Amino acid sequence: MGIAIYLMTFGLVILGLYTVVAKKNVIKIIIGVLIIEYAVNLLLVLVGYRAGGQAPIQVPGETAQTFAARAVDPLPQAMVLTSIVIGLGVVALMVMMAIRLWDRYGTFDTNRIRKLRG
Repeated sequence: MGIAIYLMTFGLVILGLYTVVAKKNVIKIIIGVLIIEYAVNLLLVLVGYRAGGQAPIQVPGETAQTFAARAVDPLPQAMVLTSIVIGLGVVALMVMMAIRLWDRYGTFDTNRIRKLRG
């Protein structure tokens, strides 16, 4: 697994940042935030990946050195699960705010919302 997968993950982060910064539609901005979130989750999983690794369960009689040599690090996986839960809450909040913007202004365009604010 070379550096290419890390570059693709970095490309996803850049794509999400571009979407958040350049787009004027609130729904597209939410999708950009989701892309960034998924890219960060992918990066965390890639950090903990080990080719040929096994579940981090120590067999009785196994030494710590052989266990460490074959086991996959469980911390990035736990961090991704936590990130998914937090991301779900953030997305729910963003969608709720987008619905409130639609109810109040009748548009998702941030330029029109700024003009109608007055």
